[in-house]
Amino acid sequence: MRDDGAVTSIHTEIRTSPLSVDELLALTADRTAGGTAIFLGTVRDHTPEAPGAVVTGLEYEAHPDAAERLREVAEKVAAEHDVIALAAAHRVGPLQVGETAVIVVASAAHRGKAFDACRALIDTLKEQVPIWKREGFEDGSHTWVGI
Repeated sequence: MRDDGAVTSIHTEIRTSPLSVDELLALTADRTAGGTAIFLGTVRDHTPEAPGAVVTGLEYEAHPDAAERLREVAEKVAAEHDVIALAAAHRVGPLQVGETAVIVVASAAHRGKAFDACRALIDTLKEQVPIWKREGFEDGSHTWVGI
């Protein structure tokens, strides 16, 4: 909750199209913000679930309630942190190595508050929003993560 009593701006979405940091920064920009923290989650070429295997891409799938759950998570984080704005966007569908899968942005009066809220939002999103990924490997095999 904001110390000044104002309502925190919240934007959340799950989509198939590429994500834009600039878009989320614009949604969280505010003249009272002294700090903005950004987390980018990108597709990497390896995974702890299969040591030594080369990841060639992955596909995210979301439960039909995932968008609603993401909003609830953001509202909970906003209630627990003194932030001006929060934004979280997660991509679904096929992604290649290097592509952005998730962006979380938090703006606050001070950098520490922005960092804390940004971390809380991405950590809670990963724990509580029903989005799963299917990792594809160089040898043609695959594995589901988060199910």
